[in-house]
Amino acid sequence: MTDVAQPSSQHDLGSASYELPAIRHAFDLTEEQTMVREMVADFAQNELAPQAHDIDENHRFPKETWETIVELGLPGIPFPEDVGGSDGGTLAYIIAVEEMAKVCASTALGYAAHVSLGTYPIWKWGGAKLRELYIPKLIAGEYMGAYGLTEPGAGSDSGGTLTTAELDGDEYVLNGRKCFITNANHAGVFIATAVTDKSLGSKGISAFVVPRDTPGFSIEPGEVKLGMRGSDWASLVFQDARIPRDHLLGPEGEGFKTFMKTLEGGRISIGALSLGIAEGALECATRYAMEREAFGGTLADQQAVQFKLADMRVKCEAARHLVYHAARLKDAGQPYGTEAAVAKLYSSEVAMQISYDAIQVYGGYGYSREYPVERMWRDAKLCTIGEGTSEIQRVIIGRSVLKAAKSL
Repeated sequence: MTDVAQPSSQHDLGSASYELPAIRHAFDLTEEQTMVREMVADFAQNELAPQAHDIDENHRFPKETWETIVELGLPGIPFPEDVGGSDGGTLAYIIAVEEMAKVCASTALGYAAHVSLGTYPIWKWGGAKLRELYIPKLIAGEYMGAYGLTEPGAGSDSGGTLTTAELDGDEYVLNGRKCFITNANHAGVFIATAVTDKSLGSKGISAFVVPRDTPGFSIEPGEVKLGMRGSDWASLVFQDARIPRDHLLGPEGEGFKTFMKTLEGGRISIGALSLGIAEGALECATRYAMEREAFGGTLADQQAVQFKLADMRVKCEAARHLVYHAARLKDAGQPYGTEAAVAKLYSSEVAMQISYDAIQVYGGYGYSREYPVERMWRDAKLCTIGEGTSEIQRVIIGRSVLKAAKSL
């Protein structure tokens, strides 16, 4: 490695200090959506970026930044005003996820899981009582929310749920285990799936709202993660956990249907998370290339580096269109499941590619933990797994293609 002056401080490059104005204004955003972008970008640059390295290095859930997220009203963005939200819609919400993810994907993931997995299903399918009990507290940040779907033997095959729920008088008795549950150690309320009728297969799966203090319900520490280290996760354990009958989420036997719809929205969130990581990596690589001296100039003077940055830019632009399109479909009340899968698949794989290329631009420094791009690469990997692996997205998209062809 050429012995030249090291570029600006490592953690400064964790912020999106190099802006891409053409990309930022590629969409006709409303005044409210623009305000959300500016507000969250300011929060991300000034509060998240300086802590991102420490959060990752120490596997630390940033309680203090969560408090700021609540103060800014971000958990209420997509929800109506009558439950304490701001009625900002899906697009404004995913813009918030995107801006956080540019500098700290762990924080963005915790926020996204709280909104799309921990809050949205109760608002959508919970009925008046459950909404009244939990939605205001979730939006106000009194509770964090978490969603218990994945099990040790049921990941992509979510229909293979083994956790059971048996009705006993006015209570359901749950037994089983969930794993890899985001926000679990800090959540005040959980949504969990369980089999209520084994004879019906996936149609015998139901969903339940589980308060943290439920007797028979406990939380065990999660495994050490490759990336997203500041995003908490843990296992949920149900040992004769007794859930009030009125905490059934939606009709009995429709849990599979509700969590599949929940995951459709969650895929837009992961698409936005991936997009933010990709944009953050591009911004860091661009700034580094402009500062790093080599071969009598800067790296940015080298055509090979310019081509790499150009390809990264094209992929970011395409990902943004796909993610925003899926969000707008949801806001318009149109079907969006396939588009969410497309956005999630493309953006997550692009995030992996762009963060990998950013490391290459940095060279040896990129391989160092002292610079943010290796963290971005580790964080991006989860995006190809969570809310359905890339393989599952291809199954969804492929089925959609064939269904459309058969209808011709």
